[in-house]
Amino acid sequence: MTGFIFKIHANMDPNHRNRIAFLKIVSGKFERNTNYTHVRSGKTLKFSSPTAFMAEKKSIIDEAFPGDIVGLHDTGNFIIGDTFTEGEKLKFTGIPSFAPEQFRYIENADPLKFKQLAKGIDQLMDEGVAQLFTSSLNGRKIIGTVGALQFEVIEYRLEHEYNAACRWEPISIHKACWIESDDAEQLADFKRRKHTNMAKDKHDRDVFLADTSYALALAQENFKNIRFHFTSEF
Repeated sequence: MTGFIFKIHANMDPNHRNRIAFLKIVSGKFERNTNYTHVRSGKTLKFSSPTAFMAEKKSIIDEAFPGDIVGLHDTGNFIIGDTFTEGEKLKFTGIPSFAPEQFRYIENADPLKFKQLAKGIDQLMDEGVAQLFTSSLNGRKIIGTVGALQFEVIEYRLEHEYNAACRWEPISIHKACWIESDDAEQLADFKRRKHTNMAKDKHDRDVFLADTSYALALAQENFKNIRFHFTSEF
């Protein structure tokens, strides 16, 4: 059996505030209460109540086959792209990711709801609908999305699912790109020179937030040993 997590959804049941990770079965047969390897962590897991969904109804299943979608209860252990196998160390690639085109600072609009806002942002980002960046300059949180409408969706879900209020502030960013290099000295030099434009993503990876297309092109020209990636999967 092999399969991968392609979607995570929080609060599908408002009464329990649970998260469901959706597993796409690629090969073999998935069976309830059977040990499977969570490749990223190396842990062996089994699922006592895997579910299948039909419209708004869900039911516990005993087995699933290639092409089937299985819902797994998740307490925050899974991320999109996680692979499950019967022990093989493999990873599926090509999981869709996106390059953000819209960016805004996200701020807490209610000081008494700091924990609710932090939890909401953390869980909504796990769903893959937006990207979270933390500025290396000032520690402020930046949300990157494909379209402006997603900011309204995030704000609505934070309010109605997490009882948290946020406000948005503008920031001028042309492109977010993940950087890596085998040249540690040049990478350190780049991060030092571009400190005001550097950030970390949710997984603590280095991200360059280029404010203009010219700045990005110049960085690529001047730092030949640095690889610039325009999706979060590389």
